[in-house]
Order: sequence, then C-alpha cells, then structure tokens
Amino acid sequence: MRVVFTPEADAQLLSIFAYIAGQAGPDLALRFTDEIVSYCEGFTTFPSRGTLRDDLRPGLRTIGYKRRVTIAFAVLADAVTIIGVFYGGQDFESALAGEDGTVGS
Repeated sequence: MRVVFTPEADAQLLSIFAYIAGQAGPDLALRFTDEIVSYCEGFTTFPSRGTLRDDLRPGLRTIGYKRRVTIAFAVLADAVTIIGVFYGGQDFESALAGEDGTVGS
C-alpha cells in the first residue's frame, strides 16, 4: 500500500509551511511539515486508524496530529489518499462536505 497526497493536500502543506516560516522561521516550518508527511506515510502500516467520517463523505477518515493539525484521508484498495491537511482549527468539515458528498473547494 502506498500513500498519495492530493494536489489540495500538497497546497495545504505549503500553506502551513509558509505560515510557520513567517512565525518561527523556515527551519522549524520544514521540520514540522516533514513530520506531518512522515506521519501520513505511516498509514501504510495501519491505514484504518482515525475516525470514520461517513457523515461528511463516504470512506473519509480524520485523525489529529500534535493537537494543531487534522489530516483527512481515504483508504482505497491499493493506496491511502491524503485528501487534506488542516492547521490550527480550520473548518475542515465545511471544506470536505460538498452538497453532493464530494470534496468542497
């Protein structure tokens, strides 16, 4: 099983990096975002962790990381897809629950 980041999740990681770099410097920002990526890559070992959130989207799971990050992902037959990486209390529920059950923009 492999871990795949959607373009939206990649963009969110870049936004987290930029925010932390502006607050605490690029070294800390790089370390923190690298830790998020490493944590997500660990989903290959036990992919069905976290909370199932079928209320937002069928098959969606969420899990917290270091009390500041919510990771949204889906487990497929051959991959874990990281759908979103939300930092600092962002409203991930609204972002993930489109009217038709798809990821919102």
